[in-house]
Amino acid sequence: MKELIFVRHAKSDWGNESLKDIDRHLNERGYDSAYVLSQWFASKKNKPDLILSSTATRAVSTALIFTRAMDFNMERFKLDARIYETTWEKLLKLVQETDDAAESVMVFGHNPAITNICNELSTELYFDNIPTCGVISLRFEVNSWKQLEPKKGKLNFYEYPKNIMD
Repeated sequence: MKELIFVRHAKSDWGNESLKDIDRHLNERGYDSAYVLSQWFASKKNKPDLILSSTATRAVSTALIFTRAMDFNMERFKLDARIYETTWEKLLKLVQETDDAAESVMVFGHNPAITNICNELSTELYFDNIPTCGVISLRFEVNSWKQLEPKKGKLNFYEYPKNIMD
């Protein structure tokens, strides 16, 4: 069995129009959400075997907050530029390349790819829009990441900031 955990980066700052999109950082609400969700994850869920993150500043920042909360082994943390500005199809192919020694993989990325891939992989729930810092876990009855296919994922859990913080 494989577990795939998607995290949409936390809320980013749009205040500096001169920054390139890839360089936008988290805003105050984004940091608050990332800290709360990472603590929730660290206290209630198992650490993933591997973390993959987009190279965008806001995604890396979110991922690093989670790694600290989990006391994660950074040798199993990988930045991948292909996660930034991708499609769900390309994101699926990237996950399918994962070494099968990893039973669980956490991916920090962006919309619309995160929402779209969850909708394509899940059999149980349609996500209109996964909110910033939303965390979705899907389980697959497969032995290899290469066997991941649309509509084969079973929802394990779904959490987001407003559900915990309000």
